[in-house]
Amino acid sequence: MDRKGIIELEGMEFHAFHGCLEEERTKGNTFVVDFRGTADLSAAAGSDRLEDTLDYGTIYRIVEKEMKQASALIENVAGRIVAAIEKEMPGFSEFSVRVSKRNPPVDGKCAWSRVTLSGGRGGKD
Repeated sequence: MDRKGIIELEGMEFHAFHGCLEEERTKGNTFVVDFRGTADLSAAAGSDRLEDTLDYGTIYRIVEKEMKQASALIENVAGRIVAAIEKEMPGFSEFSVRVSKRNPPVDGKCAWSRVTLSGGRGGKD
């Protein structure tokens, strides 16, 4: 019996150096990454064994690695994270990655700028 389920990692926080402005690239800023993925969790639901699921730690390590590589655009950061998860964790039928930048440099008050990109097998097995 298939047990389609959702794995989420919410609020992965990093100090990183993404942005188009020199100050952003030298001073850095706070970024938060959220992950939500759909997969068949039947084996893990029955076995209680880490090797039967999609390891949250692997997702975190992928995000952490990509956050360390500076980019001008958070769209690029999100795209790299999506590509790496698709390559290293093909068990997700679909997933989304949201990258948020705290207090982006705009001409006014703005708490966050955010980009969400999707990936996965799209239901293909």
